Amino acid sequence: MPNQTLQPGLIFRRSIVVDETLTVPSIARTFIGFADMPAVFATVFMVGLMEYTCVEGLRPHLLEDEHTVGTFIDVSHIAATPIGMHVTAEARLLAVVGRKLRFRVVCHDEHELVGEGSHERTLIRTAQFISRAEAKRTRIAAPETVSGGLMTSTMPG
Repeated sequence: MPNQTLQPGLIFRRSIVVDETLTVPSIARTFIGFADMPAVFATVFMVGLMEYTCVEGLRPHLLEDEHTVGTFIDVSHIAATPIGMHVTAEARLLAVVGRKLRFRVVCHDEHELVGEGSHERTLIRTAQFISRAEAKRTRIAAPETVSGGLMTSTMPG
């Protein structure tokens, strides 16, 4: 059950300065196709800032063995932000439904709205969550086989 201090209306904010590591070409270390893209604040990092704002804002409201995990995000990235500008994310807690926390998230740079949307996080018990995730390894079944050109796995029933 969520902590009683987790009530709709809570607002969290975090700011960063866009540097080269937060731009679209920086993603090319993993996804090479981004290498020649404009060096502006990347959507992936805007979403990360929105999530981080929620994570850090929620931290004082969680029990010792609790965390939250992102389970839904629906945002628009509507304006480019160049290197050197500040970006501020704001997350407003709209609803607490069981273990689910629903947020309205927005990002602004020094001139305009950069992105906005909704985000949902779910309260978890850390040890239990890790245990369930690790249990996936034990459910790995027989080696993959090729069937009709598709890779398939046989999972235990």
